[in-house]
Amino acid sequence: MLRIENVPRPSPTARQVLVKIAATSVNLSDWETLQGSPLYSRIGGLRSPARRTLGSDIAGWVDAVGPDVTRFRPGDEVYGDNLILKGGFAEYAIAPESVLTHKPAALTFAEASAIPQAGVIAWQGTTGAAAGKRVLINGAGGGSGSFAIQLAKQLGAEVTGVDNASKLDFMRSVGADNVIDYRREDFTRSGPYDLILDLVAHRSVFAYRRALAPGGRYRCVGGSVPALLRVLTIGAAVGRLTDRRLGVLAVKEGPTHFEPVADRCATGNLAIHIDRTFTLDQVPEALAHVGEGRALGKVIVAVN
Repeated sequence: MLRIENVPRPSPTARQVLVKIAATSVNLSDWETLQGSPLYSRIGGLRSPARRTLGSDIAGWVDAVGPDVTRFRPGDEVYGDNLILKGGFAEYAIAPESVLTHKPAALTFAEASAIPQAGVIAWQGTTGAAAGKRVLINGAGGGSGSFAIQLAKQLGAEVTGVDNASKLDFMRSVGADNVIDYRREDFTRSGPYDLILDLVAHRSVFAYRRALAPGGRYRCVGGSVPALLRVLTIGAAVGRLTDRRLGVLAVKEGPTHFEPVADRCATGNLAIHIDRTFTLDQVPEALAHVGEGRALGKVIVAVN
C-alpha cells in the first residue's frame, strides 16, 4: 500500500544534509524494495521496507546541514544516490554528505537525478568494450541500458540490445546495432559475444557461457536470487574451465563513480533519455511503469 501522508520535516545530524527535493528518478531497486522480491531486496526489512519512504536518486537544494558538514551550505544545488537512507519520494530528504555532489549547471534537476544509479551501472558494466568487440546488453531498454548502449558504442563496440518488443525501436534510436525481443528469441543462442551486461539475470550459467566467445566476460547486476547465486558459484568455476569469465558486477557507488557520467551528459556527449515525468502523488503509477518493464529510459518524479 502506497499513500501520501504528512510527516515531520527531518533534521540533519552530524555529517548529514537536508535536501529540498526537486526531482527523484525511479529505479528498478525501488520497485523491488516495494515488492519485497527478489529476496535480497528484504535486507534490513524482512516484513516491510526498512525505509518507509522510497526513492534514492535525488536532486534538489540544500536546505540545512549538520554541524560537521563542510562541503555544502544552504542553497547549493546537489544530487546523488541516497541508497541507504532513501526518502526521495517526498518534499525533503536526509542524506549523508558523502553521497552528494554539486549539480552541473548544464543539467536540470530531472536530468541529474537520472544519472547516479543507472549511470554507474552502465559505466562500470561496459568496461572492456572496445573497437572490434561484440557487446550484448540484456534489459537495454531501461535507464541503465540506454546509458550502456551509448557508452559501448562510443568505445567502438558492436552493440546488441535485448528487451521486450515495445522497446526495439527505442534501443535502435539510442544506438544499438542489433536488437532482440527476448520473448521471441533466446539471445544466449546468438553471438558469440565478447561482453555481456545482464541487468535482469534469470537463465542458467551454461546458457550464458554458450553465448560468450573465448576470453569473453559476462557480468550481471540484478535478477533472481537463484540466478545470481549460480553465477557466483557454478559460473565462476565453469568460466575458469572454459576460458570465459562469469560474475556479478560489484557496483562501486558514490560521486567519484557517477560524476564521469554526469560530465559527459553535461557536455552533450551522452544523452539522458527521460520517458515520463510523474508528480509526487503519482508515485505508485511511476513505480509500476518501471517495475512492469514499460519505461523507455528513465522515469522521473518531479517534486518541486
